[in-house]
Amino acid sequence: MTQPPPPPNQPPNQPPNQPPGQPPQGGFGAPQDPPPGGFGAPTPPPAQNPSYGYPQPQPPAQPSQGQPGYGYPQAPGQVPGYGYPQAPPAGAPPAQPGYGYPTTPMQPQYMQPQPGGSGGGGGKKLSTQMQIIIAASLAVVLIVVGGIWFASKDDGGGKTDDSKSSSGGSSQGPNGGSTSGGKAADGAGKEQAPANIHSKVAFQLPEPARTDLTSVKGSWVTDKAYVKPGVNSLVGYDAAKGTPLWTLPLAGQICAASRHLSEDNKAAIVFEAAKRTPPKNYQPCTEVGVVDLGTGKLLWSKSVTGASSGDGKVNFTEVTQSGTTVAGGGTDGGAAFDLNSGAVRWKPTANAEGCYDMGYGGGPALVAARKCGSYDNPQVIIQGLNPANGTPLFSYKMPPGVGYASVISTKPLVVAADVGDTGSGGISDFFSLDDKGALRAKISATGDKFQARCGSTEVETCQKAVVGNGRLYLPTADHEGTGEYGDTNEIVSYDLATGKPTSDRADAGDRYTMFPIRMDGGNIIAYKWPPYDKGGQIVSIDGSTFKQTVLMDNPADKAVREAETSFSTDFAEYRYANGRLYVGAVLMSKPSSSSSSFGKKYLAVAFSTAD
Repeated sequence: MTQPPPPPNQPPNQPPNQPPGQPPQGGFGAPQDPPPGGFGAPTPPPAQNPSYGYPQPQPPAQPSQGQPGYGYPQAPGQVPGYGYPQAPPAGAPPAQPGYGYPTTPMQPQYMQPQPGGSGGGGGKKLSTQMQIIIAASLAVVLIVVGGIWFASKDDGGGKTDDSKSSSGGSSQGPNGGSTSGGKAADGAGKEQAPANIHSKVAFQLPEPARTDLTSVKGSWVTDKAYVKPGVNSLVGYDAAKGTPLWTLPLAGQICAASRHLSEDNKAAIVFEAAKRTPPKNYQPCTEVGVVDLGTGKLLWSKSVTGASSGDGKVNFTEVTQSGTTVAGGGTDGGAAFDLNSGAVRWKPTANAEGCYDMGYGGGPALVAARKCGSYDNPQVIIQGLNPANGTPLFSYKMPPGVGYASVISTKPLVVAADVGDTGSGGISDFFSLDDKGALRAKISATGDKFQARCGSTEVETCQKAVVGNGRLYLPTADHEGTGEYGDTNEIVSYDLATGKPTSDRADAGDRYTMFPIRMDGGNIIAYKWPPYDKGGQIVSIDGSTFKQTVLMDNPADKAVREAETSFSTDFAEYRYANGRLYVGAVLMSKPSSSSSSFGKKYLAVAFSTAD
């Protein structure tokens, strides 16, 4: 596979003490300062006369039929973070249940008899007998219509199933996803609601000591361990207690980690070749390795040279794995290794077209995002690859003006891109491709209407978008709710065969907002960001009926809630498995003397409903 050097005109002004591809300190992607406080006593109830500006207690608001629930206020005094619109997006009035979903059915209306007869004035007044006859007729009509409506709402046992009216699951073919009243196309999920959904804090991992902006990308969950990078190390923690099971020292800081695992719990990482030394707190990310997450052993580590790096080593900004292939990419081009032995399968080489692999999507298939041409006039190509040798199986050219592309899923293949550089979280459109690289459908879903986010230059770093049941699931942007305080949103879906919105709709509920974490068979596992006086939740959304089942309800204690919400949802890793939720940082800012005034920060926090 030929991969010549990248174009000479690269984005300028990279900060000297910052790794390539990392967001600048304090900018897009930097950790958000949490509200003050740490774990401690619960918040006392509000005083009878709270200070000005604090939300007053209100009776629960009842959303009207067909309207989304409302919620999600910021904590009092908290400054909204990135991606938190304060008003409904343009073109989507909050009073309308938009995004392609059916509106509330209109109720029958009836003409009332008017004095003076029909057709204006001058008519003869109806007799008392005639008015009685008309009234009786109307009563019969209302009874009949009402009986039909009630029968349609009855689930057979006399009870109304609200989930059916809110989900609107439609009947679809094999590629259409869910079927009303049936099973999700991808089957049943494994996660089940525990007897007690109310969680407790399992453990908190404090931020490790550091001297500068530090990447801690990557986190994995096995049956026994929660594994998270530290500084110049990788640590396996007991999944239930958080006590260290093993520590793997590394030559330098971890730069990237695969989001995929092998069946025997092997994970690929990229790390720096040496430890950082001030004032130059940066080392090149040149080492690719594989770690056994069961034992904490580094099975192998390799570096390669390429045509674009001269005599130096190739730099990698991301890594993934598919089957027995580990593939790393970046502006120097892509390389691949054998998962078990570390043998090099391919590396960057020069060719006349000036093309190089920016990165790869892994999992059930291996897909490359390849860039050709100059920096000012790029051509991005999506290629399905033979993982054994990198031979292209198909190629799809992205539209002109696309400088980068991200892979949401490799099977089915779904690609995200910002066509026309809209700046909407790295996404303006999703592209659904078949297994031969032909376009099935294009889905327009700009970042001002949806919360999905992708890294600006990385191929497999998208968040808040998942694929399953032949559908793409997205969280809508926050919008005003029915309550007096706070916003809400929904999770909706698009059919990958047609690109059209489906009738799927899961409401976050009063003062909550939510986003999908992953698929669980045909079900969607989603996280609900809490209002200022409650804890977050994990829910399972049935892929067929879109009925929600609460799997975890976190404590409302103020200190616990502040720790849970101290992470930015756009730049944190949410992992849920086996009745446990782990929320981990991906980037730690440089320590400062004023850091303590913003409250305690964490490397990770964990919640558990398990005994």
